[in-house]
Amino acid sequence: QVQLVESGGGLGQPGGSLRLDCAASGMIVRINAMGWYRQTPGKQRELVADITSGGSTNYADSVKGRFTISRDIGKKTVYLQMNNLKPEDTAVYYCRVNLQTVWGQIRDYWGQGTQVTVSS
Repeated sequence: QVQLVESGGGLGQPGGSLRLDCAASGMIVRINAMGWYRQTPGKQRELVADITSGGSTNYADSVKGRFTISRDIGKKTVYLQMNNLKPEDTAVYYCRVNLQTVWGQIRDYWGQGTQVTVSS
């Protein structure tokens, strides 16, 4: 069994900051890539940022310079620091973790989603 638990969403003000956490737990042997996606009603889920097992990061153009993805491998946790929030950042945010289980299976797991609303 593998579980991803997200936390840290909520209401943020334009220009403000929020941090999202996503902790993985269960029968995990190795964590590969980790990332954050977001989705608004009627639109496809889109990549916000991801980080490889080697630590390389990739960001959507819309968040470059404002958001920072990081991870703590020992804690099996990925973070998304969101600064200078904009109303268009309002969405449900999902974490995705590609990992290997003790049974040898390698696949993506998704968090349950956390709402981020940016409004004054």
